[in-house]
Formats: sequence, C-alpha cells, structure tokens
Amino acid sequence: MNLFLLIIGLALLILGAELIIRGSVSFGRKLKVSLFAIGVVIVAGGTSLPELASSINAVVSNHADLAVGAVIGSNIANLILVMAATSFLIPIGNINQNQINQAWINIFLALILIAMSYLILPFNFLFGILAIGLLFLIMYVQVKQGSIDVSDVEEKGDYSLLVSIIFIVLGIILLIYGSDLFVDSAINIAKQLNIPEAIIGVSLVAFGTSLPELVVGILSAIRRKVDFALGNVLGSNIYNVLGVLGVSSFFGNFSIPTVIGYIDLLFMLFVTVMILGFMIFLKRIGRTYGSIGLILYVGYIFYIYS
Repeated sequence: MNLFLLIIGLALLILGAELIIRGSVSFGRKLKVSLFAIGVVIVAGGTSLPELASSINAVVSNHADLAVGAVIGSNIANLILVMAATSFLIPIGNINQNQINQAWINIFLALILIAMSYLILPFNFLFGILAIGLLFLIMYVQVKQGSIDVSDVEEKGDYSLLVSIIFIVLGIILLIYGSDLFVDSAINIAKQLNIPEAIIGVSLVAFGTSLPELVVGILSAIRRKVDFALGNVLGSNIYNVLGVLGVSSFFGNFSIPTVIGYIDLLFMLFVTVMILGFMIFLKRIGRTYGSIGLILYVGYIFYIYS
C-alpha cells in the first residue's frame, strides 16, 4: 500500500512540476519576459522541482536523512541510469566545452560534499546563502556563454493570464500534497523494512525523483536532441546540490548521514569523473557507456541493500 501511495505522490509531484513550468512560461510571456530569460529558470530548475519539494518536506518533518540521500542518489541515477539509457538509444557525439565545464563543476561540488562529510559540517543558513549565490553565478556564466538551450520552452504552450495563474497555483498545491504523500510513504517503507531512511532516499526516492530527467533523456533521444539531455542531466545535478540542498538548509540544520558517508559520495564522484573521461578522451558517450552505466547502477543498488 505504501509503495502505491509513493507512486501516487510521485505522479502528483511530476504533474505539479509540469503545471508550474507551463504556467510560468505562459505567465512570463504575458509579462513580456524574454523567452531566453524564462528558459534559464525553467531549464535550470524545472526537472528538479520534485526533488526540491520532497527535500523541503523531509527537512521540515525532521527526516533530513531522506532529503540528503535523495539528492546524492538522484545525482548518481542521473549520471549512470538516465545518461546510460539515453546514450544506449542514441549515442551522444556532439560534446562541447560548456558540457565539459558543467562536468568539472559537478566534480567540484562532489568534492565539497565529501569534505563536508569528513569534517561533519552542517547544511545551515550560511551554506544556503553561499549555495544559492554560487548557483546564480553559474547560471549567469552559462547565460553569457550561451550554453543554456531554451528551444524546448517554446513547446510549453501559451495560455491566458487566468489559466497561467491557475496552472501555477494548482501546480504548487500538487507539489505540496504530492511531497507529503511521497515523503510519508517513503518513511513508512523504511520503517516496515527496517532500513535507514537515508538508504531509502538514495535508492527508491532518488530513482523516483530522477524520472523527470529519465523522461527528458528518452524524449531527447527520440527527437535526436541527445546533447540537450546531457546538458539537462549535468545542470540538474548542479541544481540538486546547490538549489535543492541550498534552499532546504533554510528550513533547518542537518548534515550528511553517516550511513551514506564516503562510499556513496565517492561513487558519485567516480561516475562524474567517468562521464568526464568519456567526454574528453573519447569525444562521445555511446553504447559502451550505456552498458557500463546500467551495470554499475544495478550493482550499486544491489550493494547498498546487501
């Protein structure tokens, strides 16, 4: 029953995120905001809304281990599950310097998390301010470099001002209610199986909240826009660490749970370095990476539950 409620909660999160994105794009158009400016916000954070809503809910309800586990697990799933599935369908050969730069930023953020875990540093108000500031700086640099793709924003539709506002309000309601259902169900599953919440977060919750990225990746492969899928995954991982954990830290102090510790963080660093290696040395992410990624993800899930 809890698994069913978890799926329902996830569906509400994804639907709420889509409504907010569509409403925001349309609302921005009515206010004469440039398509590019809208795209910067939507592309940077749109697919991370489920992670953000569920993480804030987890922190507020004193289950921050679930939030941290979900972010780390989501980043791992994005890099070796989402990208593996995408590149297995359509190999990515158009690697550019901006994507390589994003991978380096991901490595830098992984090292920061490892240092925070080693030094037992908390996620607090100061971290939140620094993280959000760094996120805006990265977005500004990406805008200047022209590395943010906004082509898909045009497909989100144009609605009346009233409908746009209704979409945004309804999307927020669905995010709130969906995150309640999603987090509560995940906590109940952890209790029933006698498994630490952080482990449920890094696996089950992370897989669920990575579904929007997986859908984007598969659709990008079908449309043969796989370079967009790569940028979306790398950008989403940056937003997860700086945006999701940064905003969540305004709602309470928490730290990286010991049950996750070095293994999961080092694995996240490893898969980030691996994808960077493919980008730099092979100049493509193809079916070889797809096969290795899928095997690694299955092995990782098996390891954390063994």
